[in-house]
Amino acid sequence: MDHDLSVHSGAAVLTAERLTKVYRMGEVDVHALRGVDLVLAEGELLVLLGASGSGKSTLLNILGGLDVASTGSVRYRGATLTGMREAELTAYRREHVGFVFQFYNLIPSLTARENVALVTDLARAPMRPEEALARVGLEGRVDHFPSQLSGGEQQRVAIARAIAKQPDVLLCDEPTGALDARTGRVVLEVIERINRELGTTTAVITHNAPIARMADRVVTLQDGQVAQVRVQEERAAVSEIAW
Repeated sequence: MDHDLSVHSGAAVLTAERLTKVYRMGEVDVHALRGVDLVLAEGELLVLLGASGSGKSTLLNILGGLDVASTGSVRYRGATLTGMREAELTAYRREHVGFVFQFYNLIPSLTARENVALVTDLARAPMRPEEALARVGLEGRVDHFPSQLSGGEQQRVAIARAIAKQPDVLLCDEPTGALDARTGRVVLEVIERINRELGTTTAVITHNAPIARMADRVVTLQDGQVAQVRVQEERAAVSEIAW
């Protein structure tokens, strides 16, 4: 099936072509991706929509250099990720990609500031941890430990950690999956604001269809394939979205 990939005015940041991913589970081959083509364009906010098991996380992990495809290719601004050595993939992740996952992965014994500083200490041109935390609305919580923060606040610390190294690409895998709708909206507003204010190219995975209204473009995955690509002329404000 052909899909219109050139639907955003920005240049291509990530380009995936004919990606497949096969996992061996005991005696059975599981086909997580079955020939996926995708372009993530400069500055856009893309939502990857699909049911559990549709291949969303596998695709995001390959784009982010956390996993490798069985076949097909991935390019980042002209550099081919496919076939890179592990050290090169590590450098790509460290220098260019910010990750936000469903579970926050904060270190309990470190404050919010210290959790963010783990990333800024390794980055080339990072924000100060305090600036990153201010950008997610936590300037008053920098010295709090994760146990002193709500789930939504912990996820915002995780976003601050992801953006503090000023990544080119922000990849978010079910960032509201562990949160109630009201708290989830706060987190999505932060992600939308980062995309708009910093121009960070952003992809958000969700199984909640209403969340897709916040995107420039919605790519629906089904059974490891792209089932639909939808361009949205106008993004909905996150405050208008209910799920």
